[in-house]
Amino acid sequence: PERELRGQEESQECPPLMNIDLIVVGKTDSPQIEALLADYLKRLNYYAKVTLIVLPDPKNRKTVSADSQKRQEGEALLRRFGDGDGVVLLDERGEQMRSVDFSAWVQKRMNSGLKRLCFVIGGPYGFSKEVYARADAKISLSAMTFSHQMIRVLFAEQLYRAFTILNNEPYHHE
Repeated sequence: PERELRGQEESQECPPLMNIDLIVVGKTDSPQIEALLADYLKRLNYYAKVTLIVLPDPKNRKTVSADSQKRQEGEALLRRFGDGDGVVLLDERGEQMRSVDFSAWVQKRMNSGLKRLCFVIGGPYGFSKEVYARADAKISLSAMTFSHQMIRVLFAEQLYRAFTILNNEPYHHE
């Protein structure tokens, strides 16, 4: 079943600016990764309404081909996107940015009036061609490869860092 998780506290001082969904394929089997991710989601909800959406792994994933798995994951992902959503794939072939540049990139999306921004982490084989076709942008966090479980925490931290940069808070140091 699909699962959604939001940070526990939403601040009354700073109303959410934008809906941001982090859509991921497959559950995390590490309680440490879950705990770190929950911590960053809680922090992020001070700045925006951030929701984690976990799509289940495809059925029979151990016995189906990589292409079949990407197709099944792609169909599930495409059902999650609305017409006006911004869709950003976290992909090894995406654009790499410094944290300050990423914060400006996020600010530009917020200023555009975009209601919902979806950051997507696919399964172990990447995305189907249909998901690539639907994407508005691709971002890479590194030229190195990380597990699709670890990238959740790394990306959540970078998104949190982006909001602290935008709010001139003492988290990021140049």
